[in-house]
Amino acid sequence: MNLIAHGIDLIECERIARIMQDHPDRFLARILTPAEQAYCMRMKHAVPRIAGRFAAKEAILKVLGTGWRGPISWTDIEILNDDAGQPHVTLSGPTAEIARQRGISSVLLSITHTEHYAAASAVGVGT
Repeated sequence: MNLIAHGIDLIECERIARIMQDHPDRFLARILTPAEQAYCMRMKHAVPRIAGRFAAKEAILKVLGTGWRGPISWTDIEILNDDAGQPHVTLSGPTAEIARQRGISSVLLSITHTEHYAAASAVGVGT
């Protein structure tokens, strides 16, 4: 395993709550895949989980070295949890191509959140 890049991000949950209040359907559809939406919305406290996915996607873009430029879409990055709760990243579209070009074969991810903050750390690894 070869470490290619690292990214980290922190966000205030209140910021996500305000955006969701102003644009609930449009915001969720823009940043989360249907499977991510289903996961977050079935939780008692959805906002910290949504904020965690937002921070994770920002951290992953730092790994890719792109930011939100060009044809990249929030939903090109999908983060789902396995049965033990560990998040796993699936890249598609332009993000998958950028990862391939950088030699990144997978992204390791950690997400944490409280009532007030969510943070994520992502590591791009190659073979």
